[in-house]
Amino acid sequence: MNLTIHQTYLPQDDPDAALAFYRDALGFEVRNDVGYNGMRWITVGPAGQPDTSIVLHPPAADPGITDEERRVIGEMMAKGTYAAINLATE
Repeated sequence: MNLTIHQTYLPQDDPDAALAFYRDALGFEVRNDVGYNGMRWITVGPAGQPDTSIVLHPPAADPGITDEERRVIGEMMAKGTYAAINLATE
């Protein structure tokens, strides 16, 4: 069985910094860039691999979390412990 990652979701609290890293540093394509109520969702992916996407999302967008949970998520993001992705290339 051959499996691939279709989409993965990573939180971001600074869309411009996220773009600077994924687009400018890694060379990923911007596939979608959507703003709503002061928040921004950006979908990026490696060039030539249209079936692989990373959705950079605002962590506070989930209406089901409490203010305390938002605070904890912000602290974990600052420490780099909230989400992770490992990328590999030749």
